[in-house]
Amino acid sequence: MKTRYVGFIAAYVLLFAASAYVSWNREPERLMTDVSRLQSRQVQRILPAGDTASLQQAVREAAGLGLPVSIAGARHSQGGHTFYDHAVVLDMRGYNRILGLDRERGLVRVQSGATWADVQNYLNPYDLSVRVMQSSNIFTVGGSLSSNVHGRDVRFGPVIETVDSFRLLTADGAIRNVSRSENAELFRHAIGGFGLFGVILDVDLRVTDNPIYRVRTDFTDYRSFPGWFVREVLAKPEKELAIARLSVSPDSLLEEMYVTTYSRTEAQRTPELLQLSEERNVERNKFLFGLSRKWDWGKRFSWAVQKAYYTRSEEGGLLSRNNAMRPEVEFLEHASSRDSDILQEYFIPSARFPAFIDDVRRIVRENRVNLLNATVRYMPRSEEAALSYAAQEGFAVVLLINQKLSAAGVAQAEAATKRLVDAALAQGGTYYLTYQLYPTPEQMRRAYPEADSFLAVKRKYDPNGLFMNLFYERYAGDPSGSESKR
Repeated sequence: MKTRYVGFIAAYVLLFAASAYVSWNREPERLMTDVSRLQSRQVQRILPAGDTASLQQAVREAAGLGLPVSIAGARHSQGGHTFYDHAVVLDMRGYNRILGLDRERGLVRVQSGATWADVQNYLNPYDLSVRVMQSSNIFTVGGSLSSNVHGRDVRFGPVIETVDSFRLLTADGAIRNVSRSENAELFRHAIGGFGLFGVILDVDLRVTDNPIYRVRTDFTDYRSFPGWFVREVLAKPEKELAIARLSVSPDSLLEEMYVTTYSRTEAQRTPELLQLSEERNVERNKFLFGLSRKWDWGKRFSWAVQKAYYTRSEEGGLLSRNNAMRPEVEFLEHASSRDSDILQEYFIPSARFPAFIDDVRRIVRENRVNLLNATVRYMPRSEEAALSYAAQEGFAVVLLINQKLSAAGVAQAEAATKRLVDAALAQGGTYYLTYQLYPTPEQMRRAYPEADSFLAVKRKYDPNGLFMNLFYERYAGDPSGSESKR
């Protein structure tokens, strides 16, 4: 009787697996691409996330069928971090509830598919704010943790510093509580781990208050900037947010710059100031920005307008922290069959900033890089994440580049990127792994000395390679022999 019962259970399991395989293969594979349209793969299925149990079941079924799993949120990473060949892609955007606020401990619990806009909308009525997020609020919390993003607040480093704990669905189908004291190894590897260690489910994030800021803009130049920043921002505790912009005009390329700072005030907290703002004049701003994409005179015109505006009115208005952390970005969206706008980011020690900018200017000119924008943010030292880009205090230089989608255009962008990475490494800096896979495996390991130990921990928790993406494919092999994978 016992043998018959075991046989029945085995047959049922096989039947369930077979039905899952049939259902996952009923439709043809779908082509999935990234936001830059430079990477694409045929995936088995894009599976919208439901509840926790369904995610757990999907991971177990994929493992049983030998199918890789990739994890996608807002899909704004630009190096194939959200898909893989023939993978089951978990679309986390529907897994987006705000689960609660612990005001006493200063923690908000959110599901990983929630965007930062969702979190801001929830926190604003409580007069609370996010500590660290990207400049834009359109990204998911899970994607931001997986990339270990950073923001404009000069008192906080990467987002890992604001995470109290999270739950992680791992390759064995188990759900683990992860914090600095529980599963600590997974804490520093899954944050900044690009979805390679499992599915981040829900997160406890530390929040802060929502002060009213006075906005001010000052002009300087790239050589004076590091010292100016120490004196005028870091030495003044009331200045909490800061972002700088370098000129991309051919006449003052990466020489002139201005810095916008946000200083805490005791201004009256009116309903108008505390109401969350929405982006306006998107089509007009998109048209004007497009002039810079096509012509040098457009770049000159844009910089002249910025200089005239900020020179006339250094002292800006009042702004809540929540509104300061939701700047206009929709006008940057660009759809073209011929070209694409890509981001790159380099982290440079403060003292080496001018030398690096000199290198960037030379590479931009020699490689004919169509540079659309260059912003600078301060980055405190932070080594908590395994793949830390902030092993020392410095500045993050973010480049927005327009490149052609043709084979020649890709080759040109790849050559320029490798030169830029070498320039950053020569100045003791590194680069951000969230963007194109142009850097070589050898460059990646020079920038991230913990890369091989990171990959070893990945294999420890996921020995069968269930969670996969193109980033892993590019960099998991031998540095001397992995070039052939591209």
